[in-house]
Amino acid sequence: MLTRTASPVLVPTKSKAHVKLFTVQGSNFPSFLPKEVENIKDPFARRLATRIERLPVGFADRSIMSSCVKPLIQSERSPVVLLHGFDSSCLEWRYTFPLLEEAGLETWAVDILGWGFSDLERLPSCDVASKRDHLYRLWKSYIRRPIILIGPSLGAAIAIDFAVNHPEAVEKLVLIDASVYTEDTGNLAKLPRAVAYAGVYLLRSTPLRLYGNLLAFNGLPLNTNIDWMNVGRLHCLYPWWKDATVNFMNSGGYNVSALIKKVKQKTLIIWGEDDQIISNKLAVRLHCELPDAVIRQIPDCGHLPHVEKPNSATKLILDFVGEDSNNEAQSVFSGLNPVTISSKFLQVGIQLETLIF
Repeated sequence: MLTRTASPVLVPTKSKAHVKLFTVQGSNFPSFLPKEVENIKDPFARRLATRIERLPVGFADRSIMSSCVKPLIQSERSPVVLLHGFDSSCLEWRYTFPLLEEAGLETWAVDILGWGFSDLERLPSCDVASKRDHLYRLWKSYIRRPIILIGPSLGAAIAIDFAVNHPEAVEKLVLIDASVYTEDTGNLAKLPRAVAYAGVYLLRSTPLRLYGNLLAFNGLPLNTNIDWMNVGRLHCLYPWWKDATVNFMNSGGYNVSALIKKVKQKTLIIWGEDDQIISNKLAVRLHCELPDAVIRQIPDCGHLPHVEKPNSATKLILDFVGEDSNNEAQSVFSGLNPVTISSKFLQVGIQLETLIF
């Protein structure tokens, strides 16, 4: 059976104790972000966007300026590295990232090669092997210690692929509503390039993004839907996004079902009770197939608990990372004012993977 957690939903607020961390200073965004970032109203997305950096990562015959959010603190504990899902970015972690950081964890949010805000004007291959190699080179260049690797949705497949191929880099895994039983990109890999580009153009379109939100979650206010759409598709506004996405589609995508039993790291599986994207039965299957795993379910929550229920997701992660981290977290949560997030509140960009996988 799945273990339920029933903690209240909290998000960082501008309390006196946290005003420095969460105050957004005007439009102090990195110059490399699309100018449309100014249109985003979500204060947590705006705040995290101001912290996005590009770091040089040696890759193939070049150095790629790779986007991420670096930690504000260094810790003796293993760093936490946050991945994102299909066609998303580090902004997916805008609610949970500051909670983990405030709990004392050295936290990175990294963009997967081909998505996010890296400079891909000279487009590299964006297939599975390239995504894995790029992540490894970033880890080897800047982190260089075993990590707690956290992957939501398709990011769980990316995390499994990385952990099996580079076990020395990963101490523990956290898989959130994992999309790990899809058989790659299927017939999409066989599409003529012209048709593939037409599909990718549609994937970026405003109507489809809005519809994707409404399809996954009923009752989302229109103004919230529009703002989440602006967050979810911000990275799609780069001129190289469509080429990188078609490259990934044509490469075949992820197929990690055969790797699951090879995972050696202790793993936490987190699942939203009301996930309409991936069945809870697959959570149980994943728990059975992983050699060393625990599973926890969050009630009244959909496909992305770290977005919809950041407090609950953070507490589960802290419990899993270690008791010391959890004790530190108590002082963080006790100082926050509770803010209820709609149970229908979910990021558009990730949900669109259901139209592809």
